[in-house]
Amino acid sequence: MDEAPVPALATVTIADDPDTWREAGFAFDDGRCAVGAAELVFEQPDGRRGLIGVQINGLGEGDCDGLPFEAAAQATRPDAGEHPNGILALDHLVVFSPDLDRTITALGEAGLELRRVREEPTPAGAPRQAFFRTGETILEVVQEPDDVVAERGRERPAKLWGMAFAVRDMDVAVALLGPRLGAPRPAVQAGRTIATLTRDAALAVPVALITVRER
Repeated sequence: MDEAPVPALATVTIADDPDTWREAGFAFDDGRCAVGAAELVFEQPDGRRGLIGVQINGLGEGDCDGLPFEAAAQATRPDAGEHPNGILALDHLVVFSPDLDRTITALGEAGLELRRVREEPTPAGAPRQAFFRTGETILEVVQEPDDVVAERGRERPAKLWGMAFAVRDMDVAVALLGPRLGAPRPAVQAGRTIATLTRDAALAVPVALITVRER
């Protein structure tokens, strides 16, 4: 009996102007933007902005707690080339949830494997995070702070929020992006450095750059 494929992120669909991403150092080949094993697909905003869909190879059935996740069609993706900003891969895809345990259960029912739950607050005040491996990319699900849940309610679905891209050399990104990139700082992950693109980059999605994991 064949084993079920391990779920792996294939594409992320973004409602934004791709020219803005080109200006931020993302390379396109015939209109397609491959980042490591993933591809960024752009749609005109038309009243929407930000992350609007994710396709995952091997994803099972399930509502994924309202997240716009769907099984990916098996298709040939473009080879990932060099990006002027130095990015190599999509390291993290970040989701916010008003009810972390509920979202963990829904993602597990869709075939995603929970790797660990971090029971420590983030610098931004999120009390807990859960991590799923989707191929090359880690899906990080962040519990909203208690005050946000109290104000907005717990019954809301989980939502896509942002992305972190792996870079080999942060200095390359700093030199290219200038004031569009915030000051690099130590990441939560030991030995890594992270920097966040600022509003000057004008992207519709919160984006961070993080140095690759040391082997």
